[in-house]
Formats: sequence, structure tokens, C-alpha cells
Amino acid sequence: MTKKELCKKDILRRLKISEGHFKKIIQMVEEDKYCIDILQQTSAVKNSIGKVEELILDNHLRSCVTKAFKKDKSDNAIKELLQVFKKSGN
Repeated sequence: MTKKELCKKDILRRLKISEGHFKKIIQMVEEDKYCIDILQQTSAVKNSIGKVEELILDNHLRSCVTKAFKKDKSDNAIKELLQVFKKSGN
């Protein structure tokens, strides 16, 4: 398996875990579970999504951005990354 395939596999695995947590949150709200327990689940989803974002960004920097710099298109790559950070509030 290539590094890209391993990264994709890891991202999908983490997204499926997040999906499970999210479904659990819905169930907990429907069942009027204790608020703190629900907040713990939402925290788990946020952390999981954060890790997914980190993996995607790492892959993007190592592949797409590296190629853009080699092709002397670094300005476009930098603008694109800045737009993503602005939208995410970072």
C-alpha cells in the first residue's frame, strides 16, 4: 500500500468512528441523557474531526503543495491554504 492509500484508509477509519460518535449523540439527545455525557461525546467528535483535518492537511502539504512549489505555482497554493484557514476561523 502506498502512503496515500494508507492515509486515505486512516482518514476513512477516523470518519467512521466520528460517525458512530455522532449517531450516539443523536440517540443520547433523543433519550434525554445527562448533558455532561452528551458533551463528552461531542468533544470526542470534535477531536476526531480535528485529527482528520490534520491528516488531510499533512497529505495536502506533502503532495499537492510540494508539486505546486516545484511547478513555481507557490502563490496559488499559499492563497488556497490561507482561504481554508480563514474559513475555519484559525
